[in-house]
Amino acid sequence: MLETPVSSTRPRWGLEVLVVLALSLGQSAVYSVLSLTEKLTRPEPLNQQTTSMNTSAVPDRPWLDLAYQLANNVFLAVPVALALYLLWVRPGRWGWSGMGLDRRHPLRDAVVGLGLAAGIGIPGLGFYLLARELGFNTTVAPANLTAAWWTVPVLVLAAFANGLLEEVVVVGYLFGRLREKGWSWVAVLLTSALVRGSYHLYQGFGGFAGNVLMGLILGLVFLRWRRVWPLVVAHTLLDVAAFVGYTLVAPHVDWL
Repeated sequence: MLETPVSSTRPRWGLEVLVVLALSLGQSAVYSVLSLTEKLTRPEPLNQQTTSMNTSAVPDRPWLDLAYQLANNVFLAVPVALALYLLWVRPGRWGWSGMGLDRRHPLRDAVVGLGLAAGIGIPGLGFYLLARELGFNTTVAPANLTAAWWTVPVLVLAAFANGLLEEVVVVGYLFGRLREKGWSWVAVLLTSALVRGSYHLYQGFGGFAGNVLMGLILGLVFLRWRRVWPLVVAHTLLDVAAFVGYTLVAPHVDWL
């Protein structure tokens, strides 16, 4: 009886990781590099350019614009579903419970997430303003939806969708698969943080550096608690503050 070659039975985690990233945040990283290249080749410096996020697709028809925004947020969840499905059908040593995506500690997850959001958010705003002042970053306009009854709820939904996508894929999923490939925790932590920074390059070099630092902090917290939910909570709160806060505050100040 012939033995099956070891290479044919060993899970190809590396190929799987590349596919998941290519369909989600890795793809965003490539477009971010292209976006930054386009900005750097303009005649005006970075800090005189504006990066717009959460922009209305059809501002003159709010009902259709709402449909576009909801569709966009739903599709953000598809890579999350893919990653979780792959962890289910090919669990290895690291499944959903391994990343802490369960309901065992809801109160602790919420408290840790709130503390992370507060600890990262205020210094993060200062870092953004400094990077822009030094010419390393564009002006980021994080919310540009047409004013409607659904504007704030859609921005909150977008914050949650982005938080879930980034933390499940770039931390929970990526940490597990790279560890199963034999990577050290240091290599996994640095890779995850650099991936996070790369898909924020569209904002400028400040956005890259700030998000790499954020990735290191969140990665260390994940290694401490082995829970991805606090990261989702923190990321969601940070994005809600950025999206909704910008909508409410920007018209009344000149420094955002």
